[in-house]
Amino acid sequence: MPATAAASAREILTRLHDVMAGRTPPQAKLNAVVNIIGETTDSEVCSVYLLREGVLELFATRGLAQEAVHVTKLALGEGLVGIIADQVEVLNLDEAASHPDFAYRPETGEDRYHSFAGVPIIRRERAVGVLAVQHTDPRKYADVEIEALQTVAMVLSELIANAGLIDTAAQGGQRAQPTAAVRIVGQKLVEGMAAGYAVFHQPRIVVEHTVAEDIDAERQRVYAAFAKMREQIDRIAAQAEFGVGGEHEEVLQTYRMFAYDEGWSRRINEAIDSGLTAEAAIERVQQRTRQRMRQIDDPLLADRMHDLEDLANRLLRTVSGQMGTAAQLGLRQDTILIARNLGPAELLEYDRRRLKGVVLEEGSLTAHVTIVARAMGVPVLGRARDIRRQVGEGDLLLLDVTEGSCFARPTSAMEEAFEGRLQLRQRRRAAFAAMKDAAPVTTDGHRVTLMVNAGLRDDVAALDLTGADGIGLFRTEFQFLVSATLPQRERQQRLYRDVLDIAGDRPVVFRTVDIGGDKALPYLKQHGADEENPAMGWRAIRLSLERDGLMKAQARALIEAAAGRTLNVMFPMVSEPWEFDDARALFEAQRAWVEQRGRRLPTEVRYGAMLEVPALAEQLDVLLPRLQFLSIGTNDLTQFLFAADRANPKLAERYDWLSPSILRFLARVQGAAQAAGVPVAVCGEMGGRPLEAMALIGLGIDRLSITPAAIGPVKAMVRSLDRAALQARMRAWLATPERDMRGVLTAWAGAEGVELA
Repeated sequence: MPATAAASAREILTRLHDVMAGRTPPQAKLNAVVNIIGETTDSEVCSVYLLREGVLELFATRGLAQEAVHVTKLALGEGLVGIIADQVEVLNLDEAASHPDFAYRPETGEDRYHSFAGVPIIRRERAVGVLAVQHTDPRKYADVEIEALQTVAMVLSELIANAGLIDTAAQGGQRAQPTAAVRIVGQKLVEGMAAGYAVFHQPRIVVEHTVAEDIDAERQRVYAAFAKMREQIDRIAAQAEFGVGGEHEEVLQTYRMFAYDEGWSRRINEAIDSGLTAEAAIERVQQRTRQRMRQIDDPLLADRMHDLEDLANRLLRTVSGQMGTAAQLGLRQDTILIARNLGPAELLEYDRRRLKGVVLEEGSLTAHVTIVARAMGVPVLGRARDIRRQVGEGDLLLLDVTEGSCFARPTSAMEEAFEGRLQLRQRRRAAFAAMKDAAPVTTDGHRVTLMVNAGLRDDVAALDLTGADGIGLFRTEFQFLVSATLPQRERQQRLYRDVLDIAGDRPVVFRTVDIGGDKALPYLKQHGADEENPAMGWRAIRLSLERDGLMKAQARALIEAAAGRTLNVMFPMVSEPWEFDDARALFEAQRAWVEQRGRRLPTEVRYGAMLEVPALAEQLDVLLPRLQFLSIGTNDLTQFLFAADRANPKLAERYDWLSPSILRFLARVQGAAQAAGVPVAVCGEMGGRPLEAMALIGLGIDRLSITPAAIGPVKAMVRSLDRAALQARMRAWLATPERDMRGVLTAWAGAEGVELA
């Protein structure tokens, strides 16, 4: 084999060029192709399987029995070839028969071959066939050989497309467009309601010519496209209409960094060196990115890969001259944008007067596009499976992210119901806004403290919008999650100072970074990256105490940012008192360091802990005397108590915050804290639901930190509640609890006129 992937592929493509240009029948071309690839890769077997009527059919081979051609067939997912096509992934095995999915076909005569390598032949993001090589010696193919096979597979996709050998069913392009009303569910990324007509974000650029005639000319085309694309990104970032100093600015800086990444441009140029056109080279690197994304379990790293794919799409449109996205063509009416995924710059190109909402097949809460959409005030529904197949261009869509759903082609009854919900939502928002300055005081005169959860600089504006009492949980890890690199201490300090400045005299509780486990950072190498139970793994305070450099930098940033003010610090996922002691000692050492250098200190540092791990409740008598406050994180606490994954729909009924077990546990914690004179708050989703918040107040917990959207409904509930009457009933209910405490509480609220909007 040649020394590099580019040289190997170029040797094959040079020989394939004449074959493709010839006028021989498609079968003869494929026969020639497998011989060329087999000879060049020193493989005794080279075979091409094509997807026909949903089945992979052996179309051409060198080395296997010719009698098997058009006879041997494998279903998707069947055998090694079926796995490659079904999962759109590469297989490289030194002993094919040892693979659990190996399926022997006696008519092929392949029993004497040991090594096997196969790559998918991809057209329009779907596998339309498989290119496979085999050898009698048990060896794995080198990376350069696999790279060469993948490059050749791209050229093969052009050949078989031009020959009319691609199964239209495999492309998914001939599916009949549905016309009936349908409800599509997804993940709530940016809440809100909107109605509009479906517009697809971008037409798919199909690479029609893969083999370069002039490599130097193709390289110049890519250089020019890179320059034009970077100019576009710079212009979009400069024209973004946001307030000063938000996380979206860091997002756009990270996005710009990808656009200027020399490693990415180098990989594209290497693909051109192998003999591909500029378009094919970009697509080749993009295919490699998609394959990496399929193998990435870390959602944060996957989000960054989405940004890179978004830029690749932009570069591909630029180099091909096909710049017509829906944004460039202009939105003519109220629009709900449909896309597999979006980058932040893509979203910013749209007319904000017409863009009413976004529905994505992918997306996540920490994706850059989500952060930018939140700053724009555009509702976003993510993880909407098959949205691009279930919705047609121009379909009327009713988007209700609050409910996590979108209705396509709604009936008149659905439209009326949606309009009613929208008007009700608007009236409630108006009523809650009017209540902004009203204190959350119960009918019997007890003041409840309502604070908001935040994690980004932009979130702090909710204090003024909702009239909240402060920030009961500032998730400092969000800055780490949206950044492409580890935030330096100065950046952290600037964020914390800005948050405190905006909050003014209202308290802010900073939770130290809760990263690791299921919130891994791509730039932070960690142990146990493949943990079976990441939520209970190496994360939060466990990680911070081991990587104490991370916590020391954050401690100094917080201490210096809070100079002349009160600093409230909370440590997450404390399991035992000694963890709290060690974390506090680390902070105190940093405070002494700052003081020794004559810098201003906070007027007071108040330390608290999050109770999420049930074991900590058994040592509250030891821990409480050391705390200034305690916060209960009901999200993790509940799943740990019930041994029930809250994301598993089959366990939804077992994950009930109003279960007697949860209520009794919380009552015990509240009682112990009250006896020790330590204030207790709840900062999980439980406190943001009016019925559950009512139950917490009945337990004596009167400090809640919730989402900004929940402040209005919970405040309305508080102002209609007789706290003393509820607490008397709650004691009786918990003494002899009913199985359905949710029903009991709902009935009591209805009878007492408690507002549960």
